[in-house]
Amino acid sequence: MIDDTELLGRAEALVAAYAAAGRTIATAESCTGGLVAGLLTAVPGSSAAVERGFVTYSNEAKAEAIGVPMDLIRRHGAVSEPVARAMAAGALAASRASVAVAITGIAGPGGGSPDKPVGLVHFGLALRDGGVRHRERRYGDLGRAGIRRAAVADALGLLEEAAGD
Repeated sequence: MIDDTELLGRAEALVAAYAAAGRTIATAESCTGGLVAGLLTAVPGSSAAVERGFVTYSNEAKAEAIGVPMDLIRRHGAVSEPVARAMAAGALAASRASVAVAITGIAGPGGGSPDKPVGLVHFGLALRDGGVRHRERRYGDLGRAGIRRAAVADALGLLEEAAGD
């Protein structure tokens, strides 16, 4: 289990770093349902660093809100590297943020398959000044809450890495 106090401390440090650099964050979340944006905005003064958040739980929301092509979702599935990358790029394009982080995964308890088991999460990170990064995690079946917390921690990790870029 990830300690929420630790996550809040990391969020506070991120907000301070992005605000000091004059940079902002957008989120595009599926399996985390807005937890990353919620954690960041729990920090007083977060409006200096958080530009907006998209909760794109359905495939239609991914397409309509942040421009993920439905054909891409049909070909690769919503939980895939290409869709995570497209979510991050789409959130960046649909916002004024400097950086966008995206999360799509299978939090369970159902919905998994041998190829895409419960606990599989793909992340995308898009930078305004170029490039989209990807990270894949296979947490195993930590339970729905455990998978979502682990995904939030990894999303913060991507934003921490990007803070130095």
